[in-house]
Amino acid sequence: MFGNLFEEDYSSVSSSQYGSGKKLKTKGLEPPAPREFTKLSGIRNQGGTCYLSSLLQTLHFTPEFREALFSLGPEELGSLEDKDKPEAKVRIIPLQLQRLFAQLLLVDQEAASTTDLTDSFGWTSDEEMRQHDVQELNRILFSALETSLVGTSGHDLIHRLYHGTIVNQIVCKECKNVSERQEDFLDLTVAVKNVSGLEDALWNMYVEEEIFDYDNLYHCGTCDRLVKAAKSAKLRKLPPFLTISLLRFNFDFVKCERYKDTSCYTFPLRINLKPFCEQSDMDDMEYMYDLFSVIIHKGGCYGGHYHVYIKDVDHLGNWQCQEEISDSAVNLKAPQNEEETDDPLVVLKAILLQEEANQIPVDQLGQKLLIKTGISWNKKYRKQHGPLRKFLRLHPQVFLLSTDESTVSLQRSHFPQVPSDPQSHEQIAHTLASEPPGLRDNISCPHWFDINDSKVQPIKEKDIMQQFQGKESAYMLFYRKATLQRPSEAQANPRYRVPCHLLKEMDAANVLLQTRRAECDSANSTFELHLHLGPHYRFFNGALHPAVSQTESVWDLTFDKRKTVGDLRQSIFQLLEFWEGDMVLSVAKRVPAGLHVYHTLDGDELTLGEAEIADEEDIFVWNGVEVGGVQIQTGFDCEPLLLHILHLELSGEGSECEQLVESPHVFPANAEVGTVFTALGTPEGVLLMNSVESTDEECWTAIPQEDMKKTFREQGLRNGSLILVQDSDSDDNSLLSKQGRWTSSMNELNWLQVKNFCQSGSEEKQVQIAVTMHTVVFDIRIKAIKELKLMKELVPDTSTLEEAEVKMGSSVGLCLGKAPTSSQLFLFFALGTDIHPGAELEVIVEETLSVRDCLKIMLEKSGQQGEMWHLRKMDWCYEAGEPLCEEDATLKELMICSGDTLLLTEGKLPSPGHLKMPIWWYQPERLSGHRESWDHLNCAFSQGSSWGAAPTQGAPGPEPAEVSLLYLGDMEISEEATLAELKSKALALPSVLKLAVQSTSLLRVWTVESKRPSRLLRTGWRQLKEYRLGRRTELCLELLQKEEDLGPRDVLLRTQLRIPGERAYSLAKDLVWDTTRGWTAGSLRQRVADFYSLPVEKIEIAKYFPEKFEWLPISSWNQQIAKRKKKKNQDTLQGGPYYLKDGDTIGIKNLLFDDNDDFSTIRDDIGKENQKRTALEKKKSREVQRTQSSDVFSNSGMPTRPRGPEASLSIHVASFR
Repeated sequence: MFGNLFEEDYSSVSSSQYGSGKKLKTKGLEPPAPREFTKLSGIRNQGGTCYLSSLLQTLHFTPEFREALFSLGPEELGSLEDKDKPEAKVRIIPLQLQRLFAQLLLVDQEAASTTDLTDSFGWTSDEEMRQHDVQELNRILFSALETSLVGTSGHDLIHRLYHGTIVNQIVCKECKNVSERQEDFLDLTVAVKNVSGLEDALWNMYVEEEIFDYDNLYHCGTCDRLVKAAKSAKLRKLPPFLTISLLRFNFDFVKCERYKDTSCYTFPLRINLKPFCEQSDMDDMEYMYDLFSVIIHKGGCYGGHYHVYIKDVDHLGNWQCQEEISDSAVNLKAPQNEEETDDPLVVLKAILLQEEANQIPVDQLGQKLLIKTGISWNKKYRKQHGPLRKFLRLHPQVFLLSTDESTVSLQRSHFPQVPSDPQSHEQIAHTLASEPPGLRDNISCPHWFDINDSKVQPIKEKDIMQQFQGKESAYMLFYRKATLQRPSEAQANPRYRVPCHLLKEMDAANVLLQTRRAECDSANSTFELHLHLGPHYRFFNGALHPAVSQTESVWDLTFDKRKTVGDLRQSIFQLLEFWEGDMVLSVAKRVPAGLHVYHTLDGDELTLGEAEIADEEDIFVWNGVEVGGVQIQTGFDCEPLLLHILHLELSGEGSECEQLVESPHVFPANAEVGTVFTALGTPEGVLLMNSVESTDEECWTAIPQEDMKKTFREQGLRNGSLILVQDSDSDDNSLLSKQGRWTSSMNELNWLQVKNFCQSGSEEKQVQIAVTMHTVVFDIRIKAIKELKLMKELVPDTSTLEEAEVKMGSSVGLCLGKAPTSSQLFLFFALGTDIHPGAELEVIVEETLSVRDCLKIMLEKSGQQGEMWHLRKMDWCYEAGEPLCEEDATLKELMICSGDTLLLTEGKLPSPGHLKMPIWWYQPERLSGHRESWDHLNCAFSQGSSWGAAPTQGAPGPEPAEVSLLYLGDMEISEEATLAELKSKALALPSVLKLAVQSTSLLRVWTVESKRPSRLLRTGWRQLKEYRLGRRTELCLELLQKEEDLGPRDVLLRTQLRIPGERAYSLAKDLVWDTTRGWTAGSLRQRVADFYSLPVEKIEIAKYFPEKFEWLPISSWNQQIAKRKKKKNQDTLQGGPYYLKDGDTIGIKNLLFDDNDDFSTIRDDIGKENQKRTALEKKKSREVQRTQSSDVFSNSGMPTRPRGPEASLSIHVASFR
């Protein structure tokens, strides 16, 4: 599961040489964190799958659904081990859903993964990053489950739990004849606009009647004339679980845009549906439904985030709201006075009593104290009671420490006795966490949780009312029948009804997790210390400096931070065999003046963590008194400051000409300012100081004579500060005006112009923002809004206009041919590609026709021949979906309906388990040394070649296109094949044979998106299915000059050095960046500086966005260091606004020759102008098309369907019929 992430040697002590080949501590992926105090597991977001997580959690907390799925054994569903066998029929989706539910119930991890489940859906990585509608997913998932469970005892699972019926009736006012039509439903969709709440919406739908009278009469078949009538609808059959979807997203036909209705919409916790149902003699409780899940959408109509409020019916979780946790965690008996809460004995006993095993590691005890009380042991108790471990040791009558003092528990005598007072008994039963959480809580109290991807938090029932309105509001409601009762055996029992084979699998997973966590804890408990050896140091110039080489004076030490200061001292004694006398360990720090000692490590019984020793800490090893015969002052107060002193000196011997010189001097921070004159050996005069932030002439300030007794720190001076020494009788500015070097002007304010381009052709927006070099610039992307039009459904001939719900004034089309029967399908089909579908044709076929026979009929009608064709289904936004791979399946089995559009696409589908993908040749023209090979390619295939040049992406101007692709051909390969095998097969293509590539290791493989290399495929031994390429993936090959072996943390970047004085760049070079230390701007800048042999402070870098012709400077974010913990909070370049990845172009500017802020080129200016021109042309073209479309619509009433921007959601299921 975790590979070889923990194979490092974690010995307690190891030494290495400081500065010579320093070894980095690589930190692998840690095992998932254990469950938090709720004892419930969340679901990790795969990028954009919050909608999936919310729905899966709802199904998981529907015990009847979960247990019905668990009741299906391997004899019906098959086994996941056999899924790759060609003859085996393995129902992968229900099997993966079983495993996910078992993991959510039993595996001790903070969040479960849905990767295996989405793989069984046939989703690619792109699908996992795209957000969809949870209502759409609910229907598609239920449909996929129904298809997957055909032929099993669970074939009616969805129908049994969620199926209901609605009856529509029209009653004639004359003869009382009733015309009925029944509809099935799995969920109800109710209106939100102009409706106050759920009961109001149901009343409008199932109680109100529509009256037909006057000029809107009804034709009664019995009376055979137009009569008055009443139309109504009722719920006829109610399912055990009622799903209700709220129509919060609507379309404004005036503004031609979508919007989200955020108005107040109430819904009850318990609802009586009897007023909305047909009259019957059932008991009233049969109509009562309780709310148990609310899926919430936060955001607008073009994006947002889903999370879910769920009622824990089986009391599987630990339900305590945060204020209750804070109260019960500090004390056992809810002490009334502050003195009792300040007693560490009471606090620690309460924490230990809440542990299930009444035992806890000492390190975790301190962490739990911090979590429960909000304050650490060191801050609240250490001053009075000493270190935590020492306090436990001093109270053996209460606490029982293990032999190695790593764990602690309570003595038996301190377990609470069962009190006679029932009220006290109830209070202790509520406090102790060792009892099952479902039993100790009040059963009548509903347990609600907010499950937000990985995070699970308890909430109160009243919190649901906050989701009635606003941008974060309820979107789907789930009710269960109030008469559904759960057995007592299921209460607080997550193992209830879980199959034995899944219990064994989950138990094994828990054992593995415990082992990994123990190994990871051991790995994370070691850190690096830098030992500075006192005998190898000398004190001069106000600080400590190595007397010998850095290698001999400083050693690296890897040590376990759980060990004590005494253990560290003993280990150093063993390493330093030459040491004689006392050994004192002190915390030191490198400052500009040298090394300075701050404080001594006292208390050998303290662990290094309790002593607040950080990773990469500098430890000075000495006798505690002197170094090289010089007594050393320690502490923050006497920290050495490196100051720059400006004073007058004679220019040479016998010369009377004076000049202003600068010399560095080191002073203790607690020394008086007047010691400057002593250091220079000059009589007293006037001192002027200037801060390091600015050298502006106005920032020079004179130090008053009365402040000469103040210390440097009190005066605000620090490292790098400037001090000007003048004679007492000289003018304050006399020296400053003579030295042009010290007169500077304020830097001009820099600014960036940010432009946003809308794909729909809207006018561009731009804004000018004042920035500094440390400002992070964020891109604002405006999503294009296109008008969506749904297909019009066919009208059966036997229906009345009222039954067909056709309104007066609607336009209908008169078509040649006989109308389809109830067993036939009327289908549209088009000949073309998924990007450019051709003109639509029509065909009527039987719904029992196979895909293969349907394909033949469509080929015959379109006049095409051959067998190299396949069908794709167009989705509701008129985009081509996945191909219909099961050619023997019927149209009905694949849920093809009348009115659907199929796309007739050239090309035979690959065999099951195989991929068929176009292969391109990619050779960057701008790379150094590659131009000759590119010319060779063009010459080699200019005659008689089947290659085709790929259209280049917007690179106008005299320079060649940045991305050039040549088509090699299509290749079919098994998903089980490795990347190395794909390269070998690609080399066998006729077009590639002419290149005479010597080895597959000289090829890089990229995925292609928008005719550009996108994702780099690495690790040649991995199977192609592990890359999750998808059926529409295209690949390109890149020829290398030498072999490369990219590690999992290596990032490949294209770097270009800007030519000084020109708006152009030199030839690009490939740079490999090791991100082991993090994706920080500082790490990347250092790597670029080393690669080009430039000072890191003299370069600026920027990422190029070719689709926008823009460069985004990569700022050097400051690392903010906390005072005590010294943890570095660093930003990552993987996230916004940079989203750095393999293949990105990085521009480098040498500030020694070019200090201009602009990174752009002339080609970028031309590209932006062309984009503006194209956007305006598109806008004009759309306006013309809109005018023509409205004219055609007014004449014929048959509008054309535009392409929509949304991507369809689908789940691929094999046929089990």
